Amino acid sequence: MDFPILSIMLAIPFAAAIACLFLSGPAARMVALGATLFDLALGILLWLTFDIGGAQWQFTERASLFAGFQYALGIDGIALLLIMLSVFLMPICILASWDSITKRVGEYMAAFLLMEVLMIGVFAAQDLFLFYIFFEAGLIPMYLIIGVWGGDNRIYASYKFFLYTLLGSVLMLIAMLWMANAAGTTDIPTLMQYDFAAGAQTWLWLAFFASFAVKMPMWPVHTWLPDAHVQAPTAGSVILAGVLLKLGGYGFIRFSLPMFPDASAQLAWLVFALSMVAVIYTSLVALVQADMKKLIAYSSVAHMAIVTVGLFAFNAQGLEGAMMVMLGHGLVSGALFLCVGVIYDRLHTREIARYGGLSINMPRYALFFLLFTMASIGLPGTSNFVGEFLALAGIYRVSTFVTLVCTTGIILGAAYMLYLYRRVAFGEQKNADAARMPDLNLREWAMLGPIAAATLWMGIYPESFLAPMRSDIAMLEARLAPVSPHYDSELAVGTPRERAANYVVAEEHGSEGAH
Repeated sequence: MDFPILSIMLAIPFAAAIACLFLSGPAARMVALGATLFDLALGILLWLTFDIGGAQWQFTERASLFAGFQYALGIDGIALLLIMLSVFLMPICILASWDSITKRVGEYMAAFLLMEVLMIGVFAAQDLFLFYIFFEAGLIPMYLIIGVWGGDNRIYASYKFFLYTLLGSVLMLIAMLWMANAAGTTDIPTLMQYDFAAGAQTWLWLAFFASFAVKMPMWPVHTWLPDAHVQAPTAGSVILAGVLLKLGGYGFIRFSLPMFPDASAQLAWLVFALSMVAVIYTSLVALVQADMKKLIAYSSVAHMAIVTVGLFAFNAQGLEGAMMVMLGHGLVSGALFLCVGVIYDRLHTREIARYGGLSINMPRYALFFLLFTMASIGLPGTSNFVGEFLALAGIYRVSTFVTLVCTTGIILGAAYMLYLYRRVAFGEQKNADAARMPDLNLREWAMLGPIAAATLWMGIYPESFLAPMRSDIAMLEARLAPVSPHYDSELAVGTPRERAANYVVAEEHGSEGAH
């Protein structure tokens, strides 16, 4: 396709963002919704025309701007799915802000549209420094969304969010400058195949890790996330959980693993250790939360830890599982924040104790909330099940101990989510104001319905999401194969016949050693 579809997907929300700055509230809402729906239509066209099994990089656009920097766009199957997630959630975010945002509406809509430009740019960029610009500039609209339209403690939360994520990225910029100098190119596809010196890889990996670990966020640099979520408006939380947390995972897939495979193998133990702590610790913290948003924010950290262990399993199941968890979590956590926003708009509190028995007066709301609660737990037939199963199957081939700890986290996840649902939807109606709240209106149906459909689609027919990225994952697996780690599961790799052969060889070696 010669049509510059990626540039147009960037230009439309950018032009709409500028227009929104000069429009009244109602007009800005309509322009923002129109632009995001148009981008969604282009995203669907992108998916339909993507040649599965064809060239790795498709829809490429290149223009040299000046020495060492080029405007280079292009996507593979991994980027395609993350762009689809971004353009799918954005019109829903605009709808979620329709009535609740009343001050400086034009600027608010412009911030969201600019956020869309930058998110698509991150996933489509094929130049190292172009990626960095998009990656870092995404901080600015989110900082404004939290800092201007957030809750009572919004200034503290927005500063914490900005400083945490910026500090990690300074090291990444230094590493990028060194890489461009060493390899003589800033082209990401070329760098993915370039073999950096083993000694340099460790330092480069750590520099990138400093940025991606904060963005994920991994324990212990996750503390900005609960504060940001609690203070952000509903739509801000949706896009933060739905897409911005995926930038770290995308960074690991695109940079850390293919560019620094030796360092990734050497330091996989660090990722596993941090991820195991995150799964258990944040799940236990979520269990005792009194604020709904904080509970869902901590659950996000636990889910992202499943992503990191899947990525560093270095095999196809783990990598595909990590991608599916990212996509599924993007839908489900976004939907859970929307569910909190629906009742917050009515009662203006996120305190779990103020609710109860909502299934009596809001049965349709309770049904949607139940679906997304079950999806968050990983119920078979929903989006998260496929990803968690694949990620854990992948890590099981590497370490049974890591798998055991991470599975315990999933059980705790069921505990805190079901405990939340029981306190909100069931029990007696202690609060008369909550008992009078009306059920979902048409706009709220339009927000929750599409996400519910996508969640079930992912769970029932995951092949439509796995197919576009399969060849890219296979190429990444081949790149990682020479350094693939095996800890306590070495005999569990391969077919049953291969495992039996491995076992016989191991036994023979053992008996020789005994003699």
